[in-house]
Amino acid sequence: MENIHSFKIKELLNKYPFLDSFFKNNTLKISGKEHLTLRQVFAEFDEDTLEDMGVEPQLFIQQITEFITQMNTFLGKDENKVKSVTILPGNDKSGNIEGFDKLVIKQGEIISIVGPTGSGKSRLLADIEWVAQEDTPTKRKILINNDIPDKKWRFSSSDKLVAQLSQNMNFVMDLTVYEFVELHAESRLVENKDNVIKRIIEKANDLAGESFEPDTPITSLSGGQSRALMIADTAILSKSPIILIDEIENAGIDRKRALSLLLSEDKVVLMATHDPILALMGDRRIVIKNGGIHKVIETTDQEREILSTLEEMDRTILAYRTKLRSGEIITKI
Repeated sequence: MENIHSFKIKELLNKYPFLDSFFKNNTLKISGKEHLTLRQVFAEFDEDTLEDMGVEPQLFIQQITEFITQMNTFLGKDENKVKSVTILPGNDKSGNIEGFDKLVIKQGEIISIVGPTGSGKSRLLADIEWVAQEDTPTKRKILINNDIPDKKWRFSSSDKLVAQLSQNMNFVMDLTVYEFVELHAESRLVENKDNVIKRIIEKANDLAGESFEPDTPITSLSGGQSRALMIADTAILSKSPIILIDEIENAGIDRKRALSLLLSEDKVVLMATHDPILALMGDRRIVIKNGGIHKVIETTDQEREILSTLEEMDRTILAYRTKLRSGEIITKI
């Protein structure tokens, strides 16, 4: 934390806009004093006035410093960023040791999770979200930045390690798209709120098969539009460093652009999927069997060539789908 004694009030407010409410809540009138430092402001009051105000300068400055630290942590601006998540092996349902030595997932990676329904994909996510320390049924251990994690990831209501996006997302709030995103932006006390809201809606429209307007009621969004909005909102506003995408193969969005958006915001992306296109988009894929990690596969060059073929087939299917929606006669593309 920088020494706030040396900053003028104006500089503090520019750097930490949330201090404005702190000053107001603590009855410190700073209007017209923005060119002064905190010490200079307090020097203008005699001891009796400060006593009447219930202010002790040194304690007040200490409280400001603590408030800045707490708010930066809440807003995800602290320096303790998640650069990597390490999974140390546990056991499968039969008690057998999992089939890997150590799995390190780095910021900006895409990891797909594959396996039959009920194989244990959700348990793996829960272990990561709960930063398991050999205290879950799998006995896995999770490290953050190659170290035993801070307890905040487990117990804090504001610090969430994992944000989940599923294909079943429905809105029940009586708000427009703009009002919904604005509500989230205000809760995060973001700067340039209007620009951030505009960017989220633009990105969502870029992902959705059908565009929508800022004044569109969120309850009238289609499934694909809802997921596109939540992916854009999560990518840009969520402070959770890990994003789990649960089976979005039929989500009605541009999957490749969705992943690119999440990666551009320095997220770790975990995808539980049965879709070969999504699975091969990952840098690696975790194979789950009998409740445990059976093996970890690096995506090969040959698989990437196959991915190109699959993507071309997918584009062809999308083109036919568009023709059907438009009421056109289907002809060979």
